Amino acid sequence: MTPTPPTRTTSADGPPYGADLARLAALLADRTRAAFCLALLDGRAWTAGELAAYAGVAPSTASEHLTRLTEGGLLVERRQGRHRYVQLASPRVAELLESLVAHLGPPTAPPRGLRAVSASAALARGRTCYDHLAGRLGVAVTDAMTDRGLVDQDGGFTLTDAGRQWFADGLGVETAALRNGRRPQARGCLDWTERRPHLAGTAGARLCDRFLELHWVRRIGSGRAVRLTPDGARELHRLLGIDGAAAGLV
Repeated sequence: MTPTPPTRTTSADGPPYGADLARLAALLADRTRAAFCLALLDGRAWTAGELAAYAGVAPSTASEHLTRLTEGGLLVERRQGRHRYVQLASPRVAELLESLVAHLGPPTAPPRGLRAVSASAALARGRTCYDHLAGRLGVAVTDAMTDRGLVDQDGGFTLTDAGRQWFADGLGVETAALRNGRRPQARGCLDWTERRPHLAGTAGARLCDRFLELHWVRRIGSGRAVRLTPDGARELHRLLGIDGAAAGLV
């Protein structure tokens, strides 16, 4: 007797989630909308006007694109007076975007001109990926924490007991602050310039917050790039044995 093949749930649009995945892909299939999402990876809220200027489009065009991204669940917005602010809807959206960029090859058109080359180099050296550190800086910190047994990359990328104690003793971040609902305490995020993981999750966010609060890193202009300060270089060497100059961080 020939076995009956299992029933496969489908819809008029194809396999389960097929239509939803196609809609999500369509949101990012436009160059302007993709540029907006990448700009918002700095974790901050931007006005529609700022994004329009950044992408070089008319305010009315930007408004149309932002409406699509908001209705599609990638962005959230709030209004303050006559200004419309938008930001990424959640850390999961940021993780999705960073993962997609990490799977791309080198840029087809390398930056040209001193300003563009300098900006690209600054992003590669250190930047924020939504709410955690990325680039050489983020990877160097993650590798040093792994070497010291603070992060376990072999056991599913977790923060160890020693790691939680390090946050408390070294950064003044108590264990309770490392818990945030369903968001993982630690997660590996594939770095799109280094092609290796940096620390994300609640631990990555708290680490980035403290580095900024303590002025160990400072933002460069209004974008995602950050630089390691002399105080930060000294403290990273003390806490994690990182040689900032040798690692290309200063």
